[in-house]
Amino acid sequence: MQHNDTVVILDFGSQYTQLIARRVREAGVYSEIHPCTLSADKLKAIAPKAVILSGGPASVRDVDSPQLDPAVLELGVPVLGICYGMQLLANTLPGGAVASAKEREYGRAELSFSGKSPLWEGIEAAGAHTVWMSHGDHVVSIPDGFEVIARTGSVEAAAMQDASRNIYALQFHPEVAHTEDGVAILNNFLFKIANVGTGWTMASYVESEVAALREKLGDDHVVCALSGGVDSTVVAVLLHKAIGKRLHCIFVDNGVLRLHEGEEVVNYLREHFDLNLKYVQAQDRFLDRLEGVEDPEKKRKIIGHTFIEVFEEEAKAIPGVKWLAQGTLYPDVIESVSFKGGPSVVIKSHHNVGGLPEKMDLKLVEPLRELFKDEVRKVAYELGMPESIIWRHPFPGPGLAIRIIGAITRERLDILRRADKIVQAELLASDWYRKVWQGFAVLLPLKTVGVMGDDRTYENVCALRIVDSLDAMTADWSRVPTDILARISNRIINEVKGINRVVLDISSKPPATIEWE
Repeated sequence: MQHNDTVVILDFGSQYTQLIARRVREAGVYSEIHPCTLSADKLKAIAPKAVILSGGPASVRDVDSPQLDPAVLELGVPVLGICYGMQLLANTLPGGAVASAKEREYGRAELSFSGKSPLWEGIEAAGAHTVWMSHGDHVVSIPDGFEVIARTGSVEAAAMQDASRNIYALQFHPEVAHTEDGVAILNNFLFKIANVGTGWTMASYVESEVAALREKLGDDHVVCALSGGVDSTVVAVLLHKAIGKRLHCIFVDNGVLRLHEGEEVVNYLREHFDLNLKYVQAQDRFLDRLEGVEDPEKKRKIIGHTFIEVFEEEAKAIPGVKWLAQGTLYPDVIESVSFKGGPSVVIKSHHNVGGLPEKMDLKLVEPLRELFKDEVRKVAYELGMPESIIWRHPFPGPGLAIRIIGAITRERLDILRRADKIVQAELLASDWYRKVWQGFAVLLPLKTVGVMGDDRTYENVCALRIVDSLDAMTADWSRVPTDILARISNRIINEVKGINRVVLDISSKPPATIEWE
């Protein structure tokens, strides 16, 4: 899709690169991340209104470190270098020099302005400003034509500018929350220096994306695998707006969904969006193949292969289908092409359905490939979807199969479904559902002695796993109030026959994972 005002972020491997892109988008400006190897000619073809050079883990002085094409600085486009990006500017331009610091500066530092700059407009000039540093090298000589505009106690050149060429650089990270006035500094670059126009909103995205899909797909038919999660549901609703009944959605009940999940999802989608939706009840095929399987990797492979088999059968029965819709998000795209990610484009573009395009000879359509997860949720709001779908907790593809530790049986699935339903209900009732990233029950492969009434019991143990996270890459156990945990435990033990003990998982990721298998 074409965007009038685009900011390009060249990725040099920083852990904060995606955060820069999100900060720009939060300001109402469309941003794209490209690998630092992007040539000046290709960058010029994008016609960005501004370029941001990200940080990175390397030293610009290393032989194999990623470097900047000097021609990028000759495009006449405003440039902002951040951390490694600032060191690149000093290392690339005449007169600049970078050296290793005696000690790595990591964490908060006190910044003081030492020169006037449009970057500081609207920010109190006097006093110190807290910023976030993360660097081992520093600029010891600024390039010709530049001036130092900020310093810290240990870094003489903490920010510099060549206002005549619209090139600016910061040794600190304005994109992180720890930097005081960081958002204001980035916005000053966008609006005071680059004069970028706003217009990136999810309302405008929906309108333009629907129009683009109509043009791209023409009279073709599209097939979409629906899971009931926010990503696949948004994909389906966008495509339905664009091509109507020529979209064919398939919801496969694999037998390891949560209690009544299949019926609830299908009924809601049919009622509110009038989707052309087929509900495939393949529970027996999946559960027969899973019967007695204990190894988690075997469970995943059985479910994945069986899903492809079922989906392929259903899709081939639809005449005239030429496209497969997937819920690929922008972080998947970034990882495929970033400096760090390596050549994983094929793997990433097909990760949602395990390589179906090659098997079925379908072209891919990915309406969400420009969006971050939080933007997908905003699109869902624009489409009128309910919060129950928008904020639905992540649910793994293998479903409850990897939340039953040990062998899969229909009886154990029934026990876990009823326990998990109580977890979801109590989190919702206490308003903690939206506060945590994910909360669920796990059925353990052991039994313990208990006492219910005057009788001895010997039944299953259920574990509660409730975590906080931003992106599922790291996580910590949620400090849910003990009265809520007590209600969950009491209800499970009293209402779910087959469980007489509930335990709480208080491990973080890493070293543990969020799911148990």
